[in-house]
Amino acid sequence: MHIGVFIPINNNGWLISATSPQYMPSFELNKRVVQMAEGYGLDFALSMIKLHGFGGKTEFWDHGLESFTLMAGLASVTSKIRLYASTAVLTIPPAIVARMATTIDSISGGRFGVNIVSGWHKVEYSQMGMWPGDAYFGKRYDYSTEYVQIMKQLWETGTSDLKGEFFQMDECKMSPPPSVPIKLVAAGQSDRGMEFAAQYCDFNFALGEGVNEPQKCIDVPRRMLAAAAKTGRDVGSYILYMVIADETDEAAMAKWDLYNQGADREALAHLLGHAAQDVNTEATSMAAAIQRSPSPINFNMGTLVGSYASIARMLDEAAAMPGVKGIMLTFDDFLVGMENFGTRIQPLMQCRSHVRLAA
Repeated sequence: MHIGVFIPINNNGWLISATSPQYMPSFELNKRVVQMAEGYGLDFALSMIKLHGFGGKTEFWDHGLESFTLMAGLASVTSKIRLYASTAVLTIPPAIVARMATTIDSISGGRFGVNIVSGWHKVEYSQMGMWPGDAYFGKRYDYSTEYVQIMKQLWETGTSDLKGEFFQMDECKMSPPPSVPIKLVAAGQSDRGMEFAAQYCDFNFALGEGVNEPQKCIDVPRRMLAAAAKTGRDVGSYILYMVIADETDEAAMAKWDLYNQGADREALAHLLGHAAQDVNTEATSMAAAIQRSPSPINFNMGTLVGSYASIARMLDEAAAMPGVKGIMLTFDDFLVGMENFGTRIQPLMQCRSHVRLAA
């Protein structure tokens, strides 16, 4: 069972609250988090790309780093952990991303992969004059398909001459090739998103659901298995959970209650308003998941709140779901959370019994 960390590339992590830990993103913070993760035997670290925040009194995600350059830096200060950067496909041409990925593959010694972000937050792109129109909501996976096909052609053959609806390549060249095949991941929640992941990716990230209900999202990896079966490919699910841990269940729940009491209503209103702009939203999509709660202070991702022993038990339950190949973690406080995971939670997990605590 792979375990990874969704690193804090934007301010305040994944809690839209004035009473949760407040911090700015920096290379130093992310370096400490990823080096701790590597030391505790975690398998991967992933950074998102977010180009416009939600404002409010917490200025949520108004401050953020860039994914590829951050992961290139982290590749140079790590030696074992796999690293994933995210490309917002509307912002960087696929041939450039293919070359960037090959460069970081060289820096990391074959530990690099790319997360494909098709885009649902319109203002991220319209602010730069890069939004192609609202019809894109219904075509984003068609666009991403051509995008990935070009990258794969360049990595595998050094040439792409793809003539598609969105891209017109003219014997585009790239060399040298990556040292190993570049793994691709996506975050398809909708049926169309999972169809894309099943066809072109190695893993699919998906949201857990509920509070202390680790298997509430059991239908998500099942749907991914069904989509992969149609393509004959082995594509597993990585499920996203937030961990809020303390010495006792009661102490951890007191933190969660405090964070909810401090919900940044203005930032949440921005989030919900922009999620509603996608008129093509499927009931299973990311935008729909965000809208399902009146106060999604952590994007309605699966939330595990409890003592270290309780968290370990619930993570084992999550790992036992059919089709789950990994779990990606966020924390309320990433430095404290990563240390507690490595020293107090992971040693109690049955699905991580193969990992020995680093000296």
